Amino acid sequence: MESSKILLITGVSSGFGRALAQEALAAGHKVVGTVRSVEAKREFESLSADAAFARVLDVTDFDAIDGVVEEIEASVGPIDVLVNNAGYGHEGVMEESPLAEMRKQFDVNVFGAVAMMKAVLPFMRARRRGHILNITSMGGHITMPGITYYCGSKFALEGISEALGKEVKPFGIAVTAVAPGSFRTDWAGRSMRRTPRSIPDYDAIFDPIRKAREEKSGKQLGDPQKAARAMLAAIAADRPPTHLLLGSDALGLVRDKLSTLEDEIRAWESVTVSTDC
Repeated sequence: MESSKILLITGVSSGFGRALAQEALAAGHKVVGTVRSVEAKREFESLSADAAFARVLDVTDFDAIDGVVEEIEASVGPIDVLVNNAGYGHEGVMEESPLAEMRKQFDVNVFGAVAMMKAVLPFMRARRRGHILNITSMGGHITMPGITYYCGSKFALEGISEALGKEVKPFGIAVTAVAPGSFRTDWAGRSMRRTPRSIPDYDAIFDPIRKAREEKSGKQLGDPQKAARAMLAAIAADRPPTHLLLGSDALGLVRDKLSTLEDEIRAWESVTVSTDC
């Protein structure tokens, strides 16, 4: 087994966070997981008496994050890996969805993740080692109608991850954006917030996509346990990837997007270069 690491994972009560925590514990790592309640803290820590630690933290409580990270460093040990997993999906046509829903979506999926990164970076930079995994989505590469705010948040986190990776590479710190496709998690179920529909014009494009998502929920091809093992492989790698797609659906859809983008770039190339002096 590779040397034991300390992983800080946000949102370990379910989904990818719980699966990764369990696989990491089974591999001999220590895991500090953030949860939303004292009851969830007790439940998570029952997974292992000496390797599972929980901290009650809402990633949108930006003022609390630095103190929690400092306490973990002091009492548990040096954080080797931060996994920004906490997040949720917002479903809603943009014209129908209030700006307040966008702010909530970005507070959790983007600002919360960035606040966590800013909190661990001084420690990782001082040690000249560390790894940050940001769980994004294939929705950070491809888009579909009806999840505009969600895709926006994941595109933002993809860009932040890639740029940050270039900033911290000289300090021995790696940043990996992990983009899962459709997996058997709560994302499309209880974890998704939905804005009520109000404009019939959008029914034709929105309703079939929602119906397909609801029918597929719980039957997705992706296995969260296998996703967790893939993330552990990235963590163990000497040269971790900047971007890691998970799932054959993500692979196919992102390749199609890149191919379409290349075709469009080629079609408009003469206009593109016409702007040079």
